[in-house]
Amino acid sequence: MRIAVFGTGAVGGYFGGRLAQAGHDVTFIARGAHLEAIRRNGLQVESIAGDFHVSPAKATDDPSAVGAVDLVLVGVKAPQVPEAARAIPPMVGAETVVLPLQNGVEAADQLVDVLGRGPVVGGLCKLIAMTGAPGRIYHLGMPPQIVFGELDNRSSGRISRLKSLFDQCQGVEAHLAEDIHAALWGKFLFIAAFSGVGAVTRVTAGVMRSIPETRQLIEAAMVEVRELALARGVRMADDVVVRAMAAIDALPPEGTASMQRDIMSGRPSELSAQNGAVVRLASEVGVTVPVNDFLYRTLVAQEKLARGEIDPLAPEA
Repeated sequence: MRIAVFGTGAVGGYFGGRLAQAGHDVTFIARGAHLEAIRRNGLQVESIAGDFHVSPAKATDDPSAVGAVDLVLVGVKAPQVPEAARAIPPMVGAETVVLPLQNGVEAADQLVDVLGRGPVVGGLCKLIAMTGAPGRIYHLGMPPQIVFGELDNRSSGRISRLKSLFDQCQGVEAHLAEDIHAALWGKFLFIAAFSGVGAVTRVTAGVMRSIPETRQLIEAAMVEVRELALARGVRMADDVVVRAMAAIDALPPEGTASMQRDIMSGRPSELSAQNGAVVRLASEVGVTVPVNDFLYRTLVAQEKLARGEIDPLAPEA
């Protein structure tokens, strides 16, 4: 199968690398030093599920040079999805499937806005991974899972084929979602609370969950997201927060979220697609989300600085 990985960061690099390891024709779309390292030395993945090296690896920074593929795996950060959507069309043929794996709940709709509903399916992933030196991906925690489904929740041949595709891969658990929107919001509930509280407190999962005050803050943020999902017509299980807190308890004690790591390092993050999205989507349906609003307002100045949207030395207006 011909596959393009649009965004070869931690997520795209890991899952795309596993597909290449399984023998599929994978082209990695990357840029800068990361692209040059992949071209020169291949893609190297150090993983708790087994290290591997994709070499030689096909890599480019020009999606239009790839041609139509069977699958586009969208691995960019959530705020980059609209830009990615505008670059993907040259890789989309009559049978192409476009599978987004971003944190948040808006990526599929953003792709549909540009590509139409036909090629796009819903998807998410679960793993703790990060990029390291150029050409290297580090998978540090959680059994890697990928979950996907049609946006209207129907059964389809292409979703079954995707399941078979990922079942061929070492170090990947693939699951079909009965309700992809409930699955996306369940992940969103977990990651927005964990990321936001982690970015504000700047401590690890083990510390956050062990202190009553921060544990309660995580849970309160989750409850708000569940109420928001229900208000937007998403079916959410009664025990979704309990299960999400159990997932927090199962994280490696040293675990941190990618948004937290980005903010702590002064890099642009997914704040707008996580706690920012909670605030924005809540305002559309008249739901109050005070905890997520606090998390967003506390972090937004750092985000604007990281994106160069404000000058810390400029005089006040």
